[in-house]
Amino acid sequence: MTLMDKIKETAAFLQDKGISAPEFGLILGSGLGELAEEVENAIVVDYAEIPNWGQSTVVGHAGKLVYGDLAGRKVLALQGRFHFYEGNPMEVVTFPVRVMKALGATGIIVTNAAGGIEFGPGSLMLISDHINMTGQNPLIGENLEEFGPRFPDMSDAYTAAYRAQARKVAADLNLELQEGVYLGVTGPTYETPAEIRAYKTMGASAVGMSTVPEVIVAAHSGMKVLGISAITNFAAGFQAELNHEEVVEVTERIKENFKSFVKATLAEL
Repeated sequence: MTLMDKIKETAAFLQDKGISAPEFGLILGSGLGELAEEVENAIVVDYAEIPNWGQSTVVGHAGKLVYGDLAGRKVLALQGRFHFYEGNPMEVVTFPVRVMKALGATGIIVTNAAGGIEFGPGSLMLISDHINMTGQNPLIGENLEEFGPRFPDMSDAYTAAYRAQARKVAADLNLELQEGVYLGVTGPTYETPAEIRAYKTMGASAVGMSTVPEVIVAAHSGMKVLGISAITNFAAGFQAELNHEEVVEVTERIKENFKSFVKATLAEL
């Protein structure tokens, strides 16, 4: 079965479940999946039920697809994403974005937990651009002409108009919002202090193990993108040690601000 066949099969399965014409896709990172529980008139599908779908194995990722109304918009939310470091091929990592597009979504909000290089724990950072240090690209292989061109432009991968709206919403909420460049690595190891020094020199504001593949595929598909990082720890060399428990603990602390911000922004996009 070709990738296009899989996309069509999965989209048809979800349509049969009553999922149709979402305006926005939401990809919710570590500890941030609670937002999906605020979706009204929800249709919830366990990942295990969905054909051609991956499985999320990371603590803080629920593994459910939630469709319904949030802030007055029709959304399709992923409670937990698939990571390359879990052993998933890039096709699986980015497959939900393809399906969102096939179902009719025109915009996507991508969130993650990230290590701060320029900003400290507890910050929310609007992603203005990214640096792909994964050594991978999800578009390698046959191009899906139905979605986009062989050589897509990444100049405005993180849609400028969406960022402007998000900054306005943050000001209205009196919420401090940083903005910077997200650098994506494969993980699962946290970075070495030397790597972080190198990334800082390259212009990275935060570093994480997701987001970049999904955004590349979204941009290829002509989707508008808003990216938000929850800075959960300082990157290597800026604090004594790094662990996933701290990531989950800090997201717990900032999740109310995060949820309010995403909902208010979604209402305005």
